Amino acid sequence: MGTHGDGAPERLTEREWPMGTHVSGPRDAAIESGTLPPERVRAMFDRIAPVYDVMNRVMTAGLDQRWRKITARAVVRPGDEVLDGACGTGDLAVACAQAGGLVTGLDFSERMLERARRKAPALTWMQGDLLDLPFPEASFDAATVGFGIRNVADVERSLAELARVLRPGGRVAILEITRPQGPLRIFYSLWFDRLVPLLGKVLPGGAAYAYLPASVKRFPDTDALAELLRSAGFEGVTVRTFAGGIVALHTGSRL
Repeated sequence: MGTHGDGAPERLTEREWPMGTHVSGPRDAAIESGTLPPERVRAMFDRIAPVYDVMNRVMTAGLDQRWRKITARAVVRPGDEVLDGACGTGDLAVACAQAGGLVTGLDFSERMLERARRKAPALTWMQGDLLDLPFPEASFDAATVGFGIRNVADVERSLAELARVLRPGGRVAILEITRPQGPLRIFYSLWFDRLVPLLGKVLPGGAAYAYLPASVKRFPDTDALAELLRSAGFEGVTVRTFAGGIVALHTGSRL
C-alpha cells in the first residue's frame, strides 16, 4: 500500500500475493524480501485486481467477508464519515456502508479502484497513499484497514496518519493476518508456507505468493501491534482473533 514520499522502495501489501511483474521465478529475491520499487508495487496491485476477490475467497474459505462485516460493525455508527484505507476492490468499504457509514475508499492501485467503483458506485473512491493521506486533520469519525497495514513500508507512520485524520474519539479497526500460537500453528505453516505459494504458480506472475508467508512472519504480533496503536494515540485498544488466531482485529479510539 503506497510508497514513501521520497520514492523509497516499500513492502508489498496483501493485494500483491498472487502476482508479479517481470518476475524471474519463484526464487525472485525482491518478491521474497517484500521490497520493491514503487513502480513495480503499483504494477503488482494493478495485475492482481482481476483475481483478488476470488483468491481471497479461496484462501479464507469465504470467511473474509464475515470478518469484514464484523470489522465494520465494531467501529462504524450510522451517519459516520468513514475512511477505508488500502480498500482494494472495496469489500470492507461496502461493509462499512452497510453499517451506516458515509464511506471514502482509498487505494494505491487504480485497477483495484475500478472494481471497487463497479461494486458500489455511490461510494467515494480515490487513489492515494496510506502513508500520506490526502485529507485534513479530523476529517473522519472512523477508519478501517483490512489486510493492508501489515505490508506498508512504515506501520507507525500509517497509524499516525490514521490518527491524524480521525476526529477526537474517532474509532479505528485494523483487520490483519497474524501468526497463531495454538494447535492451528502446524496447519497455518502448511497452508501459508507451502500451499499458498503453489496456488500462485497457476496464476500469471504468481511467484509473488512467496511474499505472503514472509510478510506475515515479519509483521508485529498482536500484542506488539496493540502497543503501536497506543503509541500512535489510540486508547482502549482491544484485540479479537478469528480462525484459531490466524486473523486478528484490533480496535481503538483516538485520544
